[in-house]
Amino acid sequence: MIKVAIIVLADTETHEDIARVHNALLAAKEFKDVNDDFKLIFDGAGTKWIKELSKPDHMFHELFDSLKGKSTGVCSFCAGAFGIKESAMESSIPLMGEYEEHPSFRKLISQGYQIITF
Repeated sequence: MIKVAIIVLADTETHEDIARVHNALLAAKEFKDVNDDFKLIFDGAGTKWIKELSKPDHMFHELFDSLKGKSTGVCSFCAGAFGIKESAMESSIPLMGEYEEHPSFRKLISQGYQIITF
C-alpha cells in the first residue's frame, strides 16, 4: 500500500498559491479514492488555507470538505502564528505538534510515508 503525506505550504495570496492548493487537494483525493494511506497537512503559511477552504462559497470547499477526517491536520505552532487555530478547531482539523509544536516529518518518514510538498 502507498503511504503519502501531502504538505501544503502555499500561501493564500496569489494565483499560483490557489493552483498549488488545488493540486494538493486533487492529489489527496486521488490517494483517498483508491484507499491509499494519505495525510493532508497544512503547515507554515499554508495553514491559512483552513480558514479559506472552510468558507462554504469557496470554489474548493466541497473538495476540501470531502477530505477532512483523521487524515487531515494542521501545524499547531503555525496555526497559532497565522491566527487560524480557532478556524481549525471549528473545522474539526486536528492540530499536529509532535515535534516542538510542529508535525514530525521524521516520524512520517520512519512510518514509510513519502512526502509531497505544494
